[in-house]
Amino acid sequence: MKRFLKILLGIILLISLITVMILNQSKFGQHPKGERLERIKKSPNYKDGSFKNLSETAVMTSDKSTIGAMWDFIFAKKYKVKPEDSLPFVSIDIKGLDEKEDVLIWFGHSSYFMKLDGKTFLVDPVFCGYAAPFSFMTNAFKGTNNYVVEDLPDIDYLIISHDHWDHLDYETILKLKPKVGEVVCGLGVGQHFEYWGYEASKINELDWYEDIKFEGVKLTATPARHFSGRGIKRNKSLWASYVLNTKNNNIYIGGDSGYDTFYKDIAAKYGPFDLAIIEQGQYSENWNQIHLLPKQLYQVAEELNTQKLFPVHNSKFTLSDHPWYEPLDEALANKTESVSLVTPKIGEVVKLKDSTQVFEAWWKDLK
Repeated sequence: MKRFLKILLGIILLISLITVMILNQSKFGQHPKGERLERIKKSPNYKDGSFKNLSETAVMTSDKSTIGAMWDFIFAKKYKVKPEDSLPFVSIDIKGLDEKEDVLIWFGHSSYFMKLDGKTFLVDPVFCGYAAPFSFMTNAFKGTNNYVVEDLPDIDYLIISHDHWDHLDYETILKLKPKVGEVVCGLGVGQHFEYWGYEASKINELDWYEDIKFEGVKLTATPARHFSGRGIKRNKSLWASYVLNTKNNNIYIGGDSGYDTFYKDIAAKYGPFDLAIIEQGQYSENWNQIHLLPKQLYQVAEELNTQKLFPVHNSKFTLSDHPWYEPLDEALANKTESVSLVTPKIGEVVKLKDSTQVFEAWWKDLK
């Protein structure tokens, strides 16, 4: 018996040592400390050692435990959660875009580039080909990873909604370093950037309803209903949506979020919007408070008072058990007359000031 206990203890210690070694890799980032942590402690959204949503929020909302839901996600039979064929994409010279034209280019999931009033913006870029700590996990669909950091021009403003792996990619962030002028992120997320070698003077961390102004650009962090974390501990940094205002554009950047009443508040304070970029994908009834369900998409768009709706968080990674094309099908099927729907192919130029631009239902032939 004693021999068995010694062996068991040895196995536990070995697993613990391996876990510590993994979590200490640079890609996992760092939790806030020092002056950054002291600032966080003063936030009204930080209580008892972690950030909180405005409404009480459960990550898992079904009767299943977290382990049970993960077991189903990994082992249960799923229907067309990823495409069999390569997704269509458009190859363009991003560096050669017209300086005077306001455009958006989507890279799949929640990564996109914008040129607005001559300024360049990049949101939640993930170019490594996977949305996880390791390359054998959560691989990108075929055809969705054809753009690389080298294809991008200098980026005036890098905007990060939160620090999950499918929104904050270590490899991409390192390669972007010489191209980035300013980083805008939620409280605490800047610790990752500083740990990864970014100059502290370039990192701008915001609490909800705080804003920062640059020449011709105003960015305001607004609430989202989600969570954060790259390792075992959650909610040490803040997740956020943003209002991006330039001379000729007022855009809502949704990040990841479940439904809550703050959408009306955001519209009242900062709307109406020319474009709302809202997550629509990787949802489940098992976690229906931290991601929007399809039936909620247009409700949110109408509450935000937006002219155009661009549904993202789809068509690149499998992070739920719905068919990969379902978010776009639902967005098209439930379309309202009051909102124009934006559904570009990856790489397709979205002309933000062209109200006549029409988008194909490009996913229909790939089911």
